[in-house]
Amino acid sequence: MNRRDFIALLGSTAVAWPLAARGQQQSTPVIGFLAGAFASAATVTVAGFRQGLRQTGYVEGQNLHIGFRWAEGRYERFPELAAELVSLNVSAITAISAPAALAAIAATRTIPIAFISSVDPVKVGLVKSFNRPGGNATGVAFLDSELVGKQFELVRELLPKATVLGFLVNPKSANAETQLATVMDTQQAFGLQIIVQNASTERDLEAAFMAFAQRRVAALVVGSDPFFYSERAVLAALAAQYALPAIYYDREYVAAGGLMSYGASVTDAYRQAGVFTGRFLKGDKPADLPVQQAVKVELIVNLKTAGALGIEMPLSLLMRINETIE
Repeated sequence: MNRRDFIALLGSTAVAWPLAARGQQQSTPVIGFLAGAFASAATVTVAGFRQGLRQTGYVEGQNLHIGFRWAEGRYERFPELAAELVSLNVSAITAISAPAALAAIAATRTIPIAFISSVDPVKVGLVKSFNRPGGNATGVAFLDSELVGKQFELVRELLPKATVLGFLVNPKSANAETQLATVMDTQQAFGLQIIVQNASTERDLEAAFMAFAQRRVAALVVGSDPFFYSERAVLAALAAQYALPAIYYDREYVAAGGLMSYGASVTDAYRQAGVFTGRFLKGDKPADLPVQQAVKVELIVNLKTAGALGIEMPLSLLMRINETIE
């Protein structure tokens, strides 16, 4: 038995016991959690999810059990993992990303689903509208794809003489097309040359950074993606290795050693998803709960990384920083 099969068996066993116990103790619900990242890289965000559950009165191991299913960057596994959760007769499903949510909706039209989506949930068919979701799903939308243009603006403010910039994207992401469209618009608006590199595996990341270096890219914008989030420490290390300033979409990249981030808090989105899931368990229907949109964005900077790169932050950026990490 290989490692992946063992982990899958362990995860199934972990849920099987609570379900058996539920026959004797009907008051303990079991929920499913479907995500595309690696479990080891999601400690902070899952803590946010558990915080949201606690806000609604649910604590894992006390009055709630969670069955985690991790696609580990293999998004094609979402339908299989969603069907597995449905077969376990969970009381609710939390789906992290639009593809995970679409797989969950395809697997069940009755189990309530709380999603986190970085693309417009109406456009991809998760809900009918933000205010009236309809169906069995609702959740949190943080439209980070729309922030790509602003991230490039911040890079130009940091390095005003730069004419060649880079963009890293996972072509398997649900929001890859939207992000790339924004990149093309930005390139035309600012007269920049933007070098795009694809990456969907760790090996691709190394090759992408080598290509950026060969093309003399001055700085890099990293697109939003669960796989990239899982590999944030690797990305920060590669950026340091190639002395490449980079901006990301979430604070945790900066905490891992990245230069700066601009976007809504992913951890808080997980917390909100936890609140939705807890409300489902209390009897609220997804169709009656409007989709929440994360609108507050923050600029986070790692001053130690800036010093290592020999970058002096301009006053215009310093005045807008929400948090510094040293």
